Formats: sequence, C-alpha cells, structure tokens
Amino acid sequence: MPYISNTDRDRREMFAKIGIENFDELIQAIPEKFRLKDGLKMDKALSELEITQKIKSQTCQNLCTQNANSFLGAGVYDHFIPAAVDFIVSRPEFFTAYTPYQAEVSQGTLQFIYEYQSMICELTGMEIANASMYDGASAVAEAILMAVRKNRLNKALLPGSLHPEFFKVIKAYTEGVGVELLQVPCRDGVMDLDKLAEMLDDSVGSVVLQTPNFFGNLEDSHKVSELVHSQAKCLLIACVDPISLAILNAPSEYNADIVVGEGQALGNSMYMGGPLFGFFATKLDMSRQMPGRIVGGTLDKTGARAYALTLQAREQHIRRAKATSNICSNQSLCTLAATVYMSLMGREGLREAALMSTQHAHYLAAEITKIKGIQMRYPDADFFKEFVIKTPIPADKIIDKMLPRGIYAGVVVAENELMVAVTEKKTKAAMDEYIAAMQEVTNA
Repeated sequence: MPYISNTDRDRREMFAKIGIENFDELIQAIPEKFRLKDGLKMDKALSELEITQKIKSQTCQNLCTQNANSFLGAGVYDHFIPAAVDFIVSRPEFFTAYTPYQAEVSQGTLQFIYEYQSMICELTGMEIANASMYDGASAVAEAILMAVRKNRLNKALLPGSLHPEFFKVIKAYTEGVGVELLQVPCRDGVMDLDKLAEMLDDSVGSVVLQTPNFFGNLEDSHKVSELVHSQAKCLLIACVDPISLAILNAPSEYNADIVVGEGQALGNSMYMGGPLFGFFATKLDMSRQMPGRIVGGTLDKTGARAYALTLQAREQHIRRAKATSNICSNQSLCTLAATVYMSLMGREGLREAALMSTQHAHYLAAEITKIKGIQMRYPDADFFKEFVIKTPIPADKIIDKMLPRGIYAGVVVAENELMVAVTEKKTKAAMDEYIAAMQEVTNA
C-alpha cells in the first residue's frame, strides 16, 4: 500500500465533508487519558546505511543459539540444518508463493507438498498425510476433533505427560463444541497405565499418547495401544518427535489411528519459537475426515504426471457446516524446508542424527548427575534426547547464572527441576563445558 501524504488543505476539505472543524472532534469517542499529548517522539531520519548499522549493532546484543551453547528444548530443538535447505527455500518461486489454488500455475509447489506428504507417510508408517497444520499443538487438537467426527464419541483422554502448551491449545480448540477432556495422571514421568485402564470405557472416543513425552521420556506405546483398542470405537492419537522415528517404532507398528506432531526439528530453525508446522497422518479409511488440504498425484490429458488439490474438505471449498477444519492454509515454506531436509539427510542421515542425539543426551545425563545435589527426576524412565534433572538451587537461578557464560541451561519445569535437551550438534567439549559451568553455579 503506497504512502499517501495529506496536506493541511486536504485535511480541511475532509473535515468539511464530514461536518467537523478539526481533528480533535474526530476522536471525541476516545477518552482523553488515552490520547497522545506530546506527539510521536521519533528519532531524526536516518539514511539506509545508518539504519542498517543501527539494527546490526542492536542485533549483536542478542545471544542467539548459533552463538551460545544451547540446551533449550521443550518442543523446539536445535538440530543441524544443511546449508542447502535455506538456499532452496529462499528461491523466489517458493519464498514469495501464495497458497496453490490454481494447479495449472502451481505444479512445483504442489509437487513438493506431494513429496512432503509421501515422506511423512514413510516416517510414520501411515497411509495418508495432509499438507501440514499450523503447528504440533493444533494438529493434536484437530486429531481429537477428527476422532469425534469418526466415532461420534465426545470424550478424550490426555496424558499428564503431554506438553502443557499443547493442552492449553487443545482446551481452546474444544471449548464450546461439546468435547470433554480428561487427564490421565503420570507415574514416574510417564502415563499411569493402571489409571488409563480405569478411565477407559465405551464413552471414550480418543486417547492421546505423546512419546517422547514432554519430559523427554518414552511411553509404553504398545501397551497403551492395547488398552485403547480394547474399546471397539476408541482411536489412538500418537503425538511423536519426527527425528525419533528414525530409531523408534513407527506409530503404525503399534497400530496408532492418527499420527501428529511438531515438525520444526525437520530442517527448520528455532526462530525464537516460530513459525512452526504440524504434521498429520492417518489410515486411508479416515481420509475424508482429515482436516486441511491434501495434494494428490494424477495424469493430465496428455498422460503426463500432474498434481492437484484433492479432498478439499475446507470451509473455502464446501459448505462451512460440512468443513473438517477452520484452518485455511498449510505451512508451505516450513514443510518445503522439511522436504529438502529429509531429501538431503536420507534414511541414514536421519538415523545418525537420532542416534547421536540419544547418545549425547545419555552421556550428559550420566555425567551431570555426578555433580553434588543433582539427580535425575525420573531415574527409571527411558528417554530420547531430553531429560529432567532435580537441582540443588532454583532452576531459574541456574539459567540466570549460566547466561553470562554464553550457555542456555535448559527450560524450567518446576522450582528445582530443569529440562535439558541435547541434539547431534553437541560436541563432547560443549557438553563438558556445560557440566563444568553447572558444577560451579550449583555449588558456589
């Protein structure tokens, strides 16, 4: 939108047209206390060179994860991203493209979405995937609503080990639509299976299983699936870390009905917490209940391979009351990054990233618990790349003391509990630096 400069004469003409004398009359509805009295206190105008230098100097004051020794996690992770990922997604035909409504001019975009869907199916073992969701949290919420559409049962069980921010999003999504949310308690850092068995009956439509869960611990997915499917209509919604699927059971192996998760770890930077993207996959017989859009492959009239949006059960294509979701768009640029990342890494690369993350996390956990006063919060639980420690001083004080050393210590879980995430990027030297710093700040 161009900048339009109004002169005093222009303003007088507009005032006369609407029947007022001055600007103050125009804003009479705004209480006096909220009106700007002294004008905008703006700096003097700067040249492009000067403003660039100013922004760069302020940016350099940030301690980003590229410059710090970061052990942040809790849903957003610092995995290695090949340089080619950013180069490809920055190409203008991808970077500036809008949603692909017109297949005849969007074949490139539709093709990479199709490839992305295929790769998600490979990772999860499921039969069909959509073009992505807004983020992992909204994907879980949409899965619960999809289960309601499928079996007409309005009760959902959520584990106490579910990411707390996911729980908030799910609650917001399901308020006012008659979905009852019940929480299954935790025991030793994982879902209490005895409580799950007690809570399951023929009124429960879905059970959410997050593994690795919020604490980084691995749930007994096969046992959970067995309990869930003891009820004929109940659906199992698996929320998973996509990197973990390179070394752990695919959700299809424990008969998950719907598979969702946060996809940021697949080639997307931490971005200070966003943008993110959620992936969503399911069994083929539930394809018409899926939210969002799905890209399908076909042949054009000449017999050449072609791609088109299909199963568009969205409010922009059909009657709103019949739409499966009010999510209008997939996160195309983020899923493109994921597609390029998975293509470059391949099966072996993803497996190596998962194995190294696990090995590094277990090394750090073993060494850090040798420090006086530090213990594993869940010593009997298996974990993937993230774990919770009990600390001798408040966790937020540890974080504050580690920052001046250029270290992000982790995420506070409780007053004396700190969650630490480790990826394949962490060298032994980086982890040993963390251990030494933790020794100093906790026993000073």
